[in-house]
Amino acid sequence: MQSVQISSEYIKLDQFLKLADCISTGGMAKALIQDGAVKVNGEAELRRGRKLYNGDVVEVEDAGAFQVVRSEEA
Repeated sequence: MQSVQISSEYIKLDQFLKLADCISTGGMAKALIQDGAVKVNGEAELRRGRKLYNGDVVEVEDAGAFQVVRSEEA
């Protein structure tokens, strides 16, 4: 599992997918999420705006698992 650092309290799922280099555009994030290829904490997630917090785990089909890590500098 890869850790992806954020500097704020939370990050939206579509932004997180770009930060984790799973996709390169917002449109790709929308398609990936609508196809059911993304799970948050083990459950399928269909909302692009889902807020992710420190410790959440995002699984992306064909890309792997990523954990949200809030940096201490925030």
